[in-house]
Amino acid sequence: MRTVRDESGKSYLLVKRSSESSLVRDPKTGEERYLENDSLDPVEGEPPLETAARRVHPPVRRILTAVPNERALGLLVELFDRGAVPARTLVSSYDLCESDLHGLLAEFRAAGLVEERKIVGERGYGLTDIAREGLELLVGDAEQ
Repeated sequence: MRTVRDESGKSYLLVKRSSESSLVRDPKTGEERYLENDSLDPVEGEPPLETAARRVHPPVRRILTAVPNERALGLLVELFDRGAVPARTLVSSYDLCESDLHGLLAEFRAAGLVEERKIVGERGYGLTDIAREGLELLVGDAEQ
């Protein structure tokens, strides 16, 4: 499988190639169709699995690529449920040591998921809009 682009610049995943046409899949919809080989060019530097990942909504994809484990995901969910929280409260509320908590918050800040906030004069953390949008899609009305 490889990434190809048609004459309009739209990217596809090449599924199967015959002598005159190729079966391609739209990475955003999953829809497959045949296009003439002459209208397709290979895309260098764009691995097909990264192209396939575009099917996942961008804010959700950002969360999935930034979260290393369930505890980290739980921290984002807590910020989603509670809103912005003072750093002191985060340290005392969860079973993370201070360095692990600050490490996760630094990774989430670098990924654009969490931002520093002032909460009643204290330093704290809250979700960015992209994190909130991604979590709204992920959490929904999930059953345990």
